[in-house]
Amino acid sequence: MENTLHEKVSQDILLKAYNHMMLAKAMADIYEENRNVCKYVHSTSRGHEAIQLATAYQLKKEDWVSPYYRDESILLGIGFEPYQLMLQLLAKADDPFSGGRSYYSHPSSRNENMPKMIHQSSATGMQTIPTTGVAQGIKYIEDFELEKFENNPVVVCSLGDNSVTEGEVSEALQFAALHQLPIIFLVQDNDWGISVTKEEARTVDAYDFVAGFEGLGRMRVDGTDFAQSFEVMKKAVDFVREERKPLVVCAKTVLIGHHTSGVRREFYRDEEDLTKHRAKDPGEILRNQLLESGTDEELLKQITKKARLEAEEAFERAQKAEDPKPETVMQHIFAPTPITEEVGTREPEGGEKIVMVDAAIHAIQEIMWKHPEALLYGQDVGERIGGVFRETVTLGKKFGSKRVFNTAIQEAYIIGSTTGMSAVGLKPIVEVQFADYIYPGINQLITEISKSNYLSNGKFPVSNIIRVPIGAYGGGGPYHSGSVESILANIKGIKIAYPSNAADFKGLLKAAYYDPNPVVMLEHKGLYWSKVPGTEDAKTIEPAEDYILPFGKGKIVIEADENEIKKGNTVVVITYGMGVYWAKEAVKNFGGKVEVIDLRTIIPLDEELVFERVKAHGKCIVLTEEQLNNSFAEAFAHRISKNCFKYLDAPVETMGSLDTPAVPINLILEKEMLPNAEKLSKKIDEMLKY
Repeated sequence: MENTLHEKVSQDILLKAYNHMMLAKAMADIYEENRNVCKYVHSTSRGHEAIQLATAYQLKKEDWVSPYYRDESILLGIGFEPYQLMLQLLAKADDPFSGGRSYYSHPSSRNENMPKMIHQSSATGMQTIPTTGVAQGIKYIEDFELEKFENNPVVVCSLGDNSVTEGEVSEALQFAALHQLPIIFLVQDNDWGISVTKEEARTVDAYDFVAGFEGLGRMRVDGTDFAQSFEVMKKAVDFVREERKPLVVCAKTVLIGHHTSGVRREFYRDEEDLTKHRAKDPGEILRNQLLESGTDEELLKQITKKARLEAEEAFERAQKAEDPKPETVMQHIFAPTPITEEVGTREPEGGEKIVMVDAAIHAIQEIMWKHPEALLYGQDVGERIGGVFRETVTLGKKFGSKRVFNTAIQEAYIIGSTTGMSAVGLKPIVEVQFADYIYPGINQLITEISKSNYLSNGKFPVSNIIRVPIGAYGGGGPYHSGSVESILANIKGIKIAYPSNAADFKGLLKAAYYDPNPVVMLEHKGLYWSKVPGTEDAKTIEPAEDYILPFGKGKIVIEADENEIKKGNTVVVITYGMGVYWAKEAVKNFGGKVEVIDLRTIIPLDEELVFERVKAHGKCIVLTEEQLNNSFAEAFAHRISKNCFKYLDAPVETMGSLDTPAVPINLILEKEMLPNAEKLSKKIDEMLKY
């Protein structure tokens, strides 16, 4: 679209912008003058004020914006006061964004009278996927008329030009263009990416880069000229608000200050570069334009003086504000869940047995009939095949292509978009095709999703379900057979389920839906259809629609004989997933001397049950399918040892796969690598000799 200027900017708006620019300058100067007080790393908007304010002034309360770490002028422009920003600068308890947990200009807000802001990390470019998820969610809400808006919402995602080279940015651009989402990607280009120049980092700027994304409009603007920026951003926002199509706005800016307070300009910039950038100071440009148009110079001096006094007063107040209390450090890791007890009918009278894969299909179907905010997407989950394991079959046909749909091969987008979808009140259920392919999405899972509730001080828990088919199932080979629970268990702020049968699967999936936190469902491919020998028990009577199984509740699936326990002749095997079936097979050889616990969820973990039973038996094996060294199983074994030490008759043992880099495709080699009932029987026999 063309960006020819037609409208004049009013004097009131120009003076408002000048006041905000002087505030931003005064704040930056005060931070620099008080480096010993401003001890936490921060950036300022110096050089970027014009385009940021021009953007902020267009936004309405229905809109969403994702400023990045240099965007304090956007925050000033939408209505935040210097004092509020300084509370975050100094990591104070009343920091309105994170409660003293995150860096300066890392906002999150649900203020009803302002544009909303999800949590964004410091990882440059990563905010594009969650923010595009917001736009995706708004389009879904509009399509199904789930909410009425006074004004059509517009989403703005701000990013620096050097971050456009990130692959995840391209995933967001692709999805926005393909689905025609109501989003503006505001690219601020100051020629630098820390000390990396544009010549070192990219072949073309963002404007030329995005030309290949069909359906994605683009505009250029001098981001140091407020009047021009205001008119261009007005056209951009009006276009997206009316046409519901995506745009990229490329704004040329300058970097007057440091990259951050920790990477100072003198570290990497010469005087010639600094002089060139200072010559395009947006505040000076606007001041000169105002003087040329007849504005009284004394008025501008008064605005500048008042801004400095306001910033000084705010800084003094912020310094005196209270720090967070130490006891608050563990708050908001998870949002409270309403699902704390097992409810409903697990085994309805006259019920029929179903396989695990059908339990998932039926659970999602029941959820989607009841909850219009639920939707399902991922690779190959749509109507044509319903998942490569047929794990979503029939759902696309029943609910249509706007609620169940295929995505491109974009694991980062599939996972990360759920952040934005959740923020606008939807419940996305997404799928990664194989556990081995979750790695491209790990960045979003760790950087954005897991930290969102904690760093937004409880405002933005990410309510999603991420389905992950996992495990070896007979010749699947090195890229379709892997186990990833240890990697996931190291991510704080997510929950992990690993059901071993149909009833648990359905009950846990329902619990995951009603849980306001991010949930990863690990679904063993070998148990989906009970085709692996010895897994017939994965089929169960289908629970009723009202059945919900809370997380953190393990189950004793094989009980040991009480007399043998009293004699000290027993061992407890703690396991999950396929390990349950290896254990069930192995215990047949030991006549009541072995108890088996199915953990069912990895986070949270039913430590109470495990510790109680380990103390009763005095001997314990933690069994996993994963490669053993440095695994979740080994870590849990340590906790068991620590908490049950004086009750143990022998060291806690672990058993898992051999420490190979991958699962080999040859069946003989796969068998040699994996645990099985025979290997477990030998380990149990050794333990019982203690």
